[in-house]
Amino acid sequence: MSESFRRVTAVAVDSPAVTRHISRRGASSIGVLWINQRRGVGGGGGIVLRWSPWLIEAVRQKGGGRGKEEKRGPPHPRCCSFDSNHPHHEVVAVAERGGGGVDRRVEVMLAVAATVVLGVGNRVLYKLALVPLKHYPFFLAQFATFGYVLVYFSILYFRYQAGKVTDEMLSLPKFPLMVVGLLEALAAASGMAAGAILSGAAIPILSQSFLVWQLVLSYIFLGRRYSLKQLFGCFLVAVGVIVTVASGSGTGSLMEAGLFWSIIMLVSFLLQAADTVLKETIFLDAAQRLKGGTVDLFVVNSFGSAFQAVFICLLLPFLSNLWGIPFNQLPSYLKDGCACFLNAGSMSSRCDGAPLLPLLFIIVNMGFNISLLHLLKISSAVVSCLASTFSVPISVYLFTLPLPYLGVASSLPPGFVAGAIILAMGVVVYSWTPSLNSSSKPFSLVNTRTE
Repeated sequence: MSESFRRVTAVAVDSPAVTRHISRRGASSIGVLWINQRRGVGGGGGIVLRWSPWLIEAVRQKGGGRGKEEKRGPPHPRCCSFDSNHPHHEVVAVAERGGGGVDRRVEVMLAVAATVVLGVGNRVLYKLALVPLKHYPFFLAQFATFGYVLVYFSILYFRYQAGKVTDEMLSLPKFPLMVVGLLEALAAASGMAAGAILSGAAIPILSQSFLVWQLVLSYIFLGRRYSLKQLFGCFLVAVGVIVTVASGSGTGSLMEAGLFWSIIMLVSFLLQAADTVLKETIFLDAAQRLKGGTVDLFVVNSFGSAFQAVFICLLLPFLSNLWGIPFNQLPSYLKDGCACFLNAGSMSSRCDGAPLLPLLFIIVNMGFNISLLHLLKISSAVVSCLASTFSVPISVYLFTLPLPYLGVASSLPPGFVAGAIILAMGVVVYSWTPSLNSSSKPFSLVNTRTE
């Protein structure tokens, strides 16, 4: 089988051009090329060419000696971005897939679009699913939690049989995934507790702390650095969502519930942000353990959901009381909820829209979770948060349309247009980062990562 080659020329500051021919194999994978310049002892400059699935290192010896090539396992996959904070990263180029495929930047943009669309569908269908299950929201939440475990492990099994999931992936440490499950369970418990008390504009305002928590945790645990422009863009996104959603609500609802429950809701979003940052570290750690490979999404989804279900079981007495269901009445409540979900028996006249609407919500919610995790895997926690946040004003607008089962459509909040414009400006400001080594300004949704 013939191989295709692409000429790559690396120019040192104090030496003639050094040219290498690099074999490009595997048309199905994206090769990312890092061109680093290292200063050795005695002033010699080294040119390091890194390219997935190999790292080919060309080292120029002092005095014009011949270089040497060494094959190593590549570092963890990176998205196409210029790392201005890393002292060795000079150029980041993306090798095309099979001579003209989609590069990583386009892949991230497509993933963002899919996440926004599924996020909108998730919010709208959740409201529709609660029309037949308006008396059984706790049943819907638990059915989704435990149903996902079965579905995810089924998909994981078939992907293992197909060879997409390897034994090395399954042998990765499970303790971080157990922590993921614990964080998700605690976030659900604290969010339910505070959500039962807070109302009006409080929750959408406090939910914007999720983005702040992600920025802080990414800075602390991932060593990520953000420019003032990116921070200002995130600030505009949060302000835009607050103006869009809260303009149509009561202004005093945030303080009416008291400071304690507001803090509990903030803790809930802190736990959710820690969950997403931890998942990002799991992907980065897996790339190192797998010598440049990436762990399959369903390994993280399946075991994370399983541990979450375990901790939910332990918290079930507490959670049921939060929903106003005495624990000794929980079995009968779940039985009635199941009958309503299936629209069977005496519930058939009271649960119009089931099981179609709840099933549509569960399917779209599962797709949203998968797309969000995929976006997290190929970009960062902050980018996935921005994509999810962008779906909020679109959902608000859709609720003003005459949707089935919802009756009279709600009116558009007076600050909707202003909030949507501010939010869009925030995304543009965060995403549009000028290159530091050229006059052009490439569009980059992906934040740089430092090592």
